[in-house]
Amino acid sequence: MSPGSATVNVASAQYPIDAFHDLAEFRAKAGRWVHDAASRGAQLMVFPEYGGMELTSLLPEAMRDDLDSQLHGLQPLREAALSTWQGLAQSHAVTLLAPSMPWQCDDGRFVNRAWLIGPDGTMSYQDKMIMTRFENDQWGVSPGEGLKVFDTPVGRLGVLICYDSEFPLLARRLVEAGAELLLVPSCTDTQAGYHRVQLSSQARAIEQQVAVLHAPTIGEALWSPAVDINIGRAAIYTPCDHGFPADGVLTKAKDATPGWQFARLDIARINALRESGQVNNHADWALQSCPPAAAIETVTLG
Repeated sequence: MSPGSATVNVASAQYPIDAFHDLAEFRAKAGRWVHDAASRGAQLMVFPEYGGMELTSLLPEAMRDDLDSQLHGLQPLREAALSTWQGLAQSHAVTLLAPSMPWQCDDGRFVNRAWLIGPDGTMSYQDKMIMTRFENDQWGVSPGEGLKVFDTPVGRLGVLICYDSEFPLLARRLVEAGAELLLVPSCTDTQAGYHRVQLSSQARAIEQQVAVLHAPTIGEALWSPAVDINIGRAAIYTPCDHGFPADGVLTKAKDATPGWQFARLDIARINALRESGQVNNHADWALQSCPPAAAIETVTLG
């Protein structure tokens, strides 16, 4: 699809972390989810951050219960997971952001990697750029190196993994590089964490005048020390402007029931807001130029 040339049917997952007895159970779950969304017309599917951690349920208990050991134990399973999502994208002819997982690099570091897979099976990835305190201080998951824009049959996509969505300059760089939709997979264990990502996703949609797809993990997985509690609501956000919801919420899950949020997005119509919208957020970005803090006048009142 040429940029902005057509509408696209999108789906954001509200995805539970489950425990499996074997890889066949994982493959069956993945197949159900993709089939469900594809059967309802989805061309683009977004799964959440750290959804791949459910594969640690296949590890021996001692390894599964240790934050460091599970990182290493997960690595032999990653190719089976990736090939499963790749096969599903191909068989259903969809573009799919697979659940992210810790991925060991050649230099030994672990990054939080999400693979984007096209309908022909071609793949590339986005690593999380800015790490949370838990990832940095307790888990040993490292930041990635560089942002990417993915040119796909459903448009040009950028990925901001969870905490990355809270940093406006990352979104700005993606949009400046041509991203038309921003995908935000997340994994948060408190209401505060969820709302940080939710509100940041909405802010990025307003600032950059793009649609943002938010896909979180949900539910309890008390057997996992990394993703034991999961709180979120899948949603699709737009600018608050002509022809779109006044609050920018195109669709959002009402409760914690697992499932999809669907929407049909007119990319050209969203892009047109930059020329004919009520405001010029995207074009006015440069007007934020500010003096250094030392040059700001301090005024004392009272």
